[in-house]
Amino acid sequence: MSIDYQTLKNWQFPVLQHAYDADDTMRYALAVGLGAAATSDDGQRDGALRYVYEARLQALPSMAVILAHPGLWMGAPQAGVDLLKVVHGEQRLRLHRPLPASGSVVGRSRVRAVIDKGRDKGALLIVERELRDAGGELLATVEQTSFCRGDGGFSDAHTPADAPSAPMPTVPTRAPDLHCDLPTRSEAALLYRLSSDRNPLHADPQTALRAGFGRPILHGLATYGIACHALLRSCCDYDASRLCALATRFSAPVYPGETLRTEIWRDGRHLQFQMRALERDVIVLANGTAEMTDATPSNFSTETP
Repeated sequence: MSIDYQTLKNWQFPVLQHAYDADDTMRYALAVGLGAAATSDDGQRDGALRYVYEARLQALPSMAVILAHPGLWMGAPQAGVDLLKVVHGEQRLRLHRPLPASGSVVGRSRVRAVIDKGRDKGALLIVERELRDAGGELLATVEQTSFCRGDGGFSDAHTPADAPSAPMPTVPTRAPDLHCDLPTRSEAALLYRLSSDRNPLHADPQTALRAGFGRPILHGLATYGIACHALLRSCCDYDASRLCALATRFSAPVYPGETLRTEIWRDGRHLQFQMRALERDVIVLANGTAEMTDATPSNFSTETP
């Protein structure tokens, strides 16, 4: 069965309510490496501590991408997608208000675009998700692009397809203005899967081998969270309310235990970045952009009482 454009564009996602508490927030932060930063002696210990200690706790902005996630919906037969050939292509996040350290959110998802790149190149599915708090206030807009490698060419039979999205901007050719090196733990994927994706690819060596990897790889969204950490550390003084947008393209897998260098270019409130696995000298996140704000909404607190 191949992709049917109308079926996907009209896909009915359930409205999901996701309650989380301080333990969930701290567990997520520990999984993306905040524990090491919170116990270091490099002068930024107190900033990192606010994400892994319940006193004055803040939520990492990137945690929004795992809340009220619709799951592996593309595995349904009527979707017509070859799930085994689907990879995470890009991830975008815009925070409209800082994410509370605990609470309940309602997630509403929709398929925003179905793009045919050609029979030999695959297809792109873009799913947008809005997260609102219990009062209906918009907290975040999350956009995930999935690359369906085995599903291109569906528009050859004169069926509709959406126009390609504008590509993410490439980083400048000059040297980065600053960089941030963050180690990952060898058990990072095992920790991260307690917060989100339980795919055995990230835990079971035999599954990883069947997928073409020498050992389990780190979740792409865990790498995304590490990039968020690097930007908060390097550009925002560890203040979650200052980071309001984060987008990137996944360009290579990360193996737990590697050191990840986030290379950053600054232009006022706008940032561009890429991430490099130092041990292999491989770019694992490319075409990254982020946006900072100095304003914190006066009617909203990012901290628990």
